[in-house]
Amino acid sequence: MTNKDTCLVVPVYNEAAVVREVVEEALTRFEHVICVDDGSTDDSAAQVQLTNAVLVRHPVNLGQGAALQTGIEYALHDPSIQYLVTFDSDGQHRLDDAERMVEQLRRDEADIVFGSRFLDSSTQVGGLKRVVLKLAVHYTNLTSGVHLTDAHNGLRAFNRRVAETLNIRRSGMAHASEIVETVGKAKLRYVETPVTILYTDYSKAKGQSVLNSVNILFDLFFR
Repeated sequence: MTNKDTCLVVPVYNEAAVVREVVEEALTRFEHVICVDDGSTDDSAAQVQLTNAVLVRHPVNLGQGAALQTGIEYALHDPSIQYLVTFDSDGQHRLDDAERMVEQLRRDEADIVFGSRFLDSSTQVGGLKRVVLKLAVHYTNLTSGVHLTDAHNGLRAFNRRVAETLNIRRSGMAHASEIVETVGKAKLRYVETPVTILYTDYSKAKGQSVLNSVNILFDLFFR
């Protein structure tokens, strides 16, 4: 195990069908995995408890941003944790990408590494969804002063300084823009790196539809 200084923060909401497999695979690469069950109404928490991951629970659903903030704050109690990765619980993120991003941090290339679906052709994003996500990132770039190609990708890696700076308050998908805005205001160093997102039938059904992308725009403009 070469990632003892790193913690994966995994927000979980009604992912009982896949979360145990995702977490057990993550634990083969990362010793520290914190799952934040965000008020799931299914068997998600019980599935996480069958693994060696840490489980933190919200009594009610507070949104992905709140789940990430809870996990980050929990991880910071461990002084050995120097790097954190936000990692989805539905199986769409790759551990190879997460490890590569942490290595960029260890080389001090940046304070935060954003994964991007649009820096190469490894991820196939539908035409309408691509347009909606591009509109969202354009808005975020204008309001934050940070220039990215993909602001709403849930795979990010950052150092302890960033973790201590974050104070995520927005619900819904707008928390992703809040993270970017924090990076801009604090003048933190950032880079993007290409990552592959695995759009399975399961992940699409759980919220990777065009409608979910449109909801990102509503969260941004009417938050």
